[in-house]
Amino acid sequence: MSRQMGDSHRRFLQTMMVNGIVDEQGARTLYQHCCETHNTQYTPDKLDEFIDTINSKLQPMFMQIRKGMSEDNGQQYYALVNMAETDVTRMSSDYADNELELFRKTMDLIVGSENGKASSTDILNSADTMTSKKLKKSETEHLLNRLVHDKWLSEKRGEYTLSTRCIIEMEPYIRTMYQDQVKVCQICHNIAFQCQICENPTCGIKIHNPCVARYFKGRSEPRCPACDDFWPHEIPEVRRPKSQSRR
Repeated sequence: MSRQMGDSHRRFLQTMMVNGIVDEQGARTLYQHCCETHNTQYTPDKLDEFIDTINSKLQPMFMQIRKGMSEDNGQQYYALVNMAETDVTRMSSDYADNELELFRKTMDLIVGSENGKASSTDILNSADTMTSKKLKKSETEHLLNRLVHDKWLSEKRGEYTLSTRCIIEMEPYIRTMYQDQVKVCQICHNIAFQCQICENPTCGIKIHNPCVARYFKGRSEPRCPACDDFWPHEIPEVRRPKSQSRR
């Protein structure tokens, strides 16, 4: 039976409602702060139980604090998710219909790409094929900046990817909408966009870059965990998490 919600739980939830998403270190620091502020027992390894208590009270409101991984650095994140709306319509209070259409087109480009990225040029070109009110180039660029600021997209050197928040919140929609295109990581079993792919044509499994780093660490001759073929890609180094970062 779940524990009762206390003031420490409510403070944690209020902060999540403001931030939307926090990394694991940020969540642990917040958990400690909430417990100490309200003089409740703080047990460092009970964060997930603490969140489960909050989730049990959020369930009737179709909300949930859900855990997911950043494809960029492998860090774990916690996001407050609206379970009632499973597709892009969850964003309709903040974005106009034509802006949501462009976001869908951007998702199409990212999901359909080999590397889980879409260039700003391709996104600008896709704006020309919109069926709703077309966006000017300056409006499209402003929209992309907003989507990055609101943590739906991430941008690096003119290339856009689905943010950690977007993947956590939109996972049911992505799996349904792009079921023939989406594959999961062989190691962590989460949706994989930015990843390495086995070059064996009869295999073709995907592994997230951070999962590749952890799985093959210290192996002199890396082999595919599914077909045992030699893994020809460069093995990235395991990246140290930055405390208090936001994504």
